[in-house]
Amino acid sequence: MRYVSTRGGMEPSSFLDILLGGLAPDGGLVMPESYPQADLAAWRGLSYPALAFEVLSRFATDIPADDLRALIDRTYRADVFGSAEITPLRTLEPGLHILALSNGPTLAFKDIAMQMLGHLFEYALAREERELNIVGATSGDTGSAAEYAMRGRRGIRVFMLSPAGRMSPFQQAQMFSLQDPNIFNLAIEGVFDDCQDMVKAISNDLAFKQRHAIGTVNSINWARVVAQVVYYFKGYFAATTSNDQTVSFAVPSGNFGNVLAGHIARQMGLPIRRLVVATNENDVLDEFFRTGRYRVRKASETYETSSPSMDISKASNFERFIFDLVGRDPAQVRELWRQVDQDGGFDLSAQPCWRDAGRYGFVSGRSTHADRIATIRAIWERYQVMVDTHTADGLHVARDLREPGVPMICLETALPIKFAESIREALGRDPDRPARFEGIEDLPKRVETMPIDVERLKRYIAEHCGAGRCGA
Repeated sequence: MRYVSTRGGMEPSSFLDILLGGLAPDGGLVMPESYPQADLAAWRGLSYPALAFEVLSRFATDIPADDLRALIDRTYRADVFGSAEITPLRTLEPGLHILALSNGPTLAFKDIAMQMLGHLFEYALAREERELNIVGATSGDTGSAAEYAMRGRRGIRVFMLSPAGRMSPFQQAQMFSLQDPNIFNLAIEGVFDDCQDMVKAISNDLAFKQRHAIGTVNSINWARVVAQVVYYFKGYFAATTSNDQTVSFAVPSGNFGNVLAGHIARQMGLPIRRLVVATNENDVLDEFFRTGRYRVRKASETYETSSPSMDISKASNFERFIFDLVGRDPAQVRELWRQVDQDGGFDLSAQPCWRDAGRYGFVSGRSTHADRIATIRAIWERYQVMVDTHTADGLHVARDLREPGVPMICLETALPIKFAESIREALGRDPDRPARFEGIEDLPKRVETMPIDVERLKRYIAEHCGAGRCGA
């Protein structure tokens, strides 16, 4: 399997060649030259690690099979994810399910891919006798998942940017309480998109990136996206009894990485009827799938909501889907993202590709804070199941887009404890808290506040990446 850039300026490369990077050298995102096809008959009934091997081995063809199996087996263990199923399916009623993705170390779905990424990074760095400085941005769960996956790993340092004051107290405590010397938390005086833009600026400075061995764990990292493809297959097999059945998935969406994994699974032949893109009040993706217009919001137009991990108005992974939508034409992708940079968006509603967009199965909707609170309350009262605000976004939108005879699988995003204030508002009680997180908000914090200043960020990275140890 070889990889190319969505903007056409990268020579075809192997999985290990693109594993440690973020943006392609031309500013685009890496994509496989083609999608491998699934063998549903052979895959049904496989354990999660075995299924992960079948999926990942088709994308990481330059990792020896025995090495890849060992990495997967070290990642997907019952003692890390709470059960041998890794992502158990919970049935609310016939035809309506929740795929539990939040049983990992940081109680969020990001752990599923991030734990795998930690092992892959360590493997690749050891082979090449290199070190890596990871620079990432988080609106909530990516940061803690990355830090818990990378803490203490040899040759890896993490510089994680987050919007100051815009995550829940639990999310902040998960990140800022870590005292590992290879973890650096930076609270940026802005919104998530400002953090993301700073990370992209670092990635686009090719000289700095090479000199300081910069990599990324954000959802623009291809390995992280492909690791998420696995649980779409696992959820499908759990919700069906034969391979001629179709299902739909409802996916709370901000940066488009999670639902992009569903798109990839569908392109591989998984019988997905609909991919339901569920947004909150920051509805840039919902607007596109309804109208064909992609309109990036300004920081002043980005709402601070009760589902903060989705408070995103510039969806980084969206470029990968557009690459497929326009027939994998890199010149057209370059032009569209020139319009994003210059005009703040683009409009495909009059283009032939938009008229054909329905074949990809995407539909969308949005929710408000009131919708989320009402959904949390309704799910609790009807099924005695407690969900977080992001999962509630997915369930709310899924309710109106279910189809008779087609199971709807809602992807869980996080455990309710991460958003206790909203749970108290909805249910008048505190959510359950795993014992290992008791008192986490009271632990000493290790974080530095920084303005929106790329040059200052570069100086900080250079000062803390380790004299004589940066670079390849």
